[in-house]
Parts: sequence; C-alpha cells; structure tokens
Amino acid sequence: MSESSARRKPNEQPVLVDTELEHLPPELRWREWMGRVEAVIFAASEPVTRSVLARVVGKNCNLELIIDDIRAELVGRPYELVSVAGGWQHRTKKVFGDAIQAAFGMPSGQGTKELSQSEALVLMCIAYFQPITRGELSSFFGKEVSRDLIGVLRGQNLIASGPRSPQPGAPYTYVTTKNFLSQFGLDTLRQLPDFEALEDAGLLSKEKLLAGDIPVGLADGEVDDATFEIEA
Repeated sequence: MSESSARRKPNEQPVLVDTELEHLPPELRWREWMGRVEAVIFAASEPVTRSVLARVVGKNCNLELIIDDIRAELVGRPYELVSVAGGWQHRTKKVFGDAIQAAFGMPSGQGTKELSQSEALVLMCIAYFQPITRGELSSFFGKEVSRDLIGVLRGQNLIASGPRSPQPGAPYTYVTTKNFLSQFGLDTLRQLPDFEALEDAGLLSKEKLLAGDIPVGLADGEVDDATFEIEA
C-alpha cells in the first residue's frame, strides 16, 4: 500500500499503535521508542510537542531521556535535535550554513526575507513589552508605527493580535507567535536576553529605543545568537 493510500481520511479514527511494547525486552523497547520519536520529529514541518510524542511511546517512557539519547547519537551528524517553541525539531547545525548557502544560494535552500531596521526594532519591542498596542509603540518611539510595518510582521507570522487593551476604544494589542520562537531558536520567551542585563551591558537602552536607534549587535538582527533573517 502506498503512503498516499495509507493516509487516513478526515473522519477515520487515528491509527492505534502499541505504545507499551511489553513483548520486547527493555533495550529493544527503548530503541523502538527512540526510533518512533525521531521519526515523528523528522516528519514534522514544525516543532513537535510532548503531547504529540506521547501518542507513540509508553506511559512509562521518559521523553527527556529519549531526547538525550537521540541527541547523543547525532553528535557527529550535520543536524541536531533542538528544543524550540515548546517542542522539538531537527535543524541543520549552524557550522554548515556556508555549505548550504553555497549549494542553494540561500540558507537551508529556501527563500529568506530580511527585516528592515525599523521592522526589527518594532519586533524586538513587541517581544519584550507584549502585549502592546500600535499606539503604545508609536508613543514609545515618538513617531507613528505604520499599519504597513505591522502588516509585514504579521505577514511573516512573527506577531499576532493579542487581548484587547483596556484603553478607550479597546484597541488590539500585539504579541509574538510560536513561529517567532521557532525562527529565533527560542523554546520560550523566558530565553530572551534579560532587558536589564542588556542595558547594563550597554547593548540596549530606552533612550536609544526612543531615539529610534538599534543598538550595536541588534542592528544586524542578533538576539541571543539568533538572526533577524527570516525563512520564508
């Protein structure tokens, strides 16, 4: 049966899989769990959450140890298993970035869109001060943040509408998305560099933000080793 014919129809029940594998000795059971977890992550186009992986392993399976063992086996490989956006995902190691770009003419063989300086600055502020309204962003910078600029960030699925603000008129706020975390290699927003630490290091200041200046380092889109070059 081909893969296409094996795909279940929308109304069909999910395929039942023996997750406990009690008929296998412990070592083979563990190897089977490892294979299932890696296969699911490899097949996914976005980070895979714990709840999804739990569908294919036993209730007594320790997913953290499974992930650790998979990572250990990938040490010498050109790709790795990373924790990002609340799940796990296979990613090519950064050291091979130049080789990939030489082969395809662009990172990962895909089109890239680089954020402008103003777009990067607004995205950074939303990440740190969310939920925040467009009016608050405009007041923060001392000049209007256009709807078109917000539209660019929304179009790349880096931000989304958040809760309504209690301000008059109840304007929408903006928040970052899971795609933002994924693109910048963050598991949670708690991994953003501490704002006060960046101020103490002279890399970020409210005065610079109010003046519309992007700090040294962030001007090139760097946030905790991430880059503002977005995969299409």
